[in-house]
Amino acid sequence: QVQLVESGGGLVQAGGSLRLSCAASGRTFSRYAMGWFRQAPGKERESVARISWNGGSTNYADSVKGRFTISRDNAKNTVYLQMSSLKPEDTAVYYCAAAESGTYFYWGQGTQVTVSS
Repeated sequence: QVQLVESGGGLVQAGGSLRLSCAASGRTFSRYAMGWFRQAPGKERESVARISWNGGSTNYADSVKGRFTISRDNAKNTVYLQMSSLKPEDTAVYYCAAAESGTYFYWGQGTQVTVSS
């Protein structure tokens, strides 16, 4: 089992950048694939970016390709989401999650990102 805590959200102007962090507890962080998801008001939760257990494979939603970068540091039990060229439509609560066998079982509490125009 793993507990996840996100940080780094906030208010930023369009075109700006933020880096989200997700700290995981437990000694088995490196066994999990990790993902960032987001949910905007009135919308369903959507996948933003995913990374394999060793960081060797990543994938992104089309809406964030070229602007967001997911990375992880297994020595620090942390996964990151670097967000650049932010747009108002990126406004959402961002969640990190850990997957076992392809299913995201463990979720953080979320961090709010607000992009002003």
